[in-house]
Amino acid sequence: MGASDPEVAPWARGGAAGMAGAGAGAGARGGAAAGVEARARDPPPAHRAHPRHPRPAAQPSARRMDGGSGGLGSGDNAPTTEALFVALGAGVTALSHPLLYVKLLIQVGHEPMPPTLGTNVLGRKVLYLPSFFTYAKYIVQVDGKIGLFRGLSPRLMSNALSTVTRGSMKKVFPPDEIEQVSNKDDMKTSLKKVVKETSYEMMMQCVSRMLAHPLHVISMRCMVQFVGREAKYSGVLSSIGKIFKEEGLLGFFVGLIPHLLGDVVFLWGCNLLAHFINAYLVDDSVSDTPGGLGNDQNPGSQFSQALAIRSYTKFVMGIAVSMLTYPFLLVGDLMAVNNCGLQAGLPPYSPVFKSWIHCWKYLSVQ
Repeated sequence: MGASDPEVAPWARGGAAGMAGAGAGAGARGGAAAGVEARARDPPPAHRAHPRHPRPAAQPSARRMDGGSGGLGSGDNAPTTEALFVALGAGVTALSHPLLYVKLLIQVGHEPMPPTLGTNVLGRKVLYLPSFFTYAKYIVQVDGKIGLFRGLSPRLMSNALSTVTRGSMKKVFPPDEIEQVSNKDDMKTSLKKVVKETSYEMMMQCVSRMLAHPLHVISMRCMVQFVGREAKYSGVLSSIGKIFKEEGLLGFFVGLIPHLLGDVVFLWGCNLLAHFINAYLVDDSVSDTPGGLGNDQNPGSQFSQALAIRSYTKFVMGIAVSMLTYPFLLVGDLMAVNNCGLQAGLPPYSPVFKSWIHCWKYLSVQ
């Protein structure tokens, strides 16, 4: 999974190795941010001012074919489209579950296999933690192949609930139709539109996160039972009863605040960075033609490179920002399993944290 110095504590190594799964954790948030695009884009060549022809009068933007419901459709096709999104999300969740399972076990400090001593490219002695495949093979040896999917059911239910919630909110509170910005002279207006769209997306993400978080907590606890070989959390309904009896309603929302903060920082950081990069760093005069032909010779290709670069900016920014917000996810996951009666949430694996801020400070010191 990575290299760490021999003197580094298991907590620090777990956090560093878990960084490899930040992309998967960001995928959950990245899916939420994918619908918000920076609006500092040039219009299609047909709408650009021609040297010999005046710019056509601005026309009211057409409503989306799906009724502005945010991608889940409306009318007769809405239930089918929403079911398709849920099915696709379930497939991706099932395929990525072993990776997140291994990441969580490393986060809580479970290292059943001793690290191997080796040297890095600089010749320094370091300890190499087991790779994902080595760890997964160990889980298969202990629990069988089905063991790689421990805690999958509540995760599937959590993701499905989140998808349905977001689709329902877009139908009840449809986003306003926003025209794309035509040139850099409108950057102030464009920034306002990005802020408006990000605020709308943040509202939907926070609501869906709060509704799905209890199932996320159950999934985390089902997975970390591997550490102590417990069977306290076996099913969704029985787990709900145990958590309510032992911890009350608040037990379903432990670790929610750092997850919400991570979502908010990710959305705003990703969207604003992508907006400013597309607006001020992408050169509209770049042409992919050998001679840099203008509108008369080759109007369809003059701005293709700039548009291609802008289409990838959001993706790259999502990866970068997800690495910065990983500490929020780590703290949220650790709080979800802390002091819940499982060995992975008690000493020596973990101190009993009073709050997520206490957990953050402890990890910062480590």
